[in-house]
Amino acid sequence: MLMTKQRFQRSAAPSAGQRGVGLIEILVAVLILSLGLLGMAGLQANALKANQGSYTRSQAVMLSYYILDAMRADRAAAVGLSYNMNATCSPGAITTTDLPGNTRRDWLTSLRVGLGDANTTCGAITCDALGNCAVSITWDDSRASGGTTQTLQTFQTRSRI
Repeated sequence: MLMTKQRFQRSAAPSAGQRGVGLIEILVAVLILSLGLLGMAGLQANALKANQGSYTRSQAVMLSYYILDAMRADRAAAVGLSYNMNATCSPGAITTTDLPGNTRRDWLTSLRVGLGDANTTCGAITCDALGNCAVSITWDDSRASGGTTQTLQTFQTRSRI
């Protein structure tokens, strides 16, 4: 009976190599966890950049439809070529105070607010006497590409008004 008790006590006692988690094992686990978290942070940063680019393109689409709808409301002036303008970046460059001039100035102001108040945010409108119009918007999309270099994007919409 005594022998059985001793065997039981020996098998229940922990061996020298199984006492707990070592410091190196903890450091390796923390290293793996930190690398995983850094990878997830990088993915989040890339997603934010892509989201910014998508947002500015959506703004450009809406702003091109905005000026086309304004020209449809004033079709006589649009087919009379009153809305035509070369690439213009500054709303102050439009000095006329008639409806087409005010509409173009407001549109350029909206471009600068929606796409960035830089000298690269410009708009151009070209219509012919048949009502075929092209609206072109150019802006600096460097924020979506990481902000290191200037990245000009151009969006063009063609429509018949």
